[in-house]
Amino acid sequence: MKLVVCVGSSCHLRGSRQVVERLRKLIEENKLEDSIEFSGIFCLNRCQADRVSVKLDGKYFSLLPEEVDSFFQDEIMSKK
Repeated sequence: MKLVVCVGSSCHLRGSRQVVERLRKLIEENKLEDSIEFSGIFCLNRCQADRVSVKLDGKYFSLLPEEVDSFFQDEIMSKK
């Protein structure tokens, strides 16, 4: 599973740091380090979104920091 979070300037202003930190913690807590390739990227070219851009296995999502837990449960844990 490949998970990428935009950390460019627009997404940074929308909370990408908090999104990255929470995702990293959830990955560690669930012992998924070996099954999720997790990284940041400077731009996903989705700056028109009003949230942080995230790409999971080729599918795009837009998240607020407070939505990370439900995203993780719905999109990652449900597929494990």
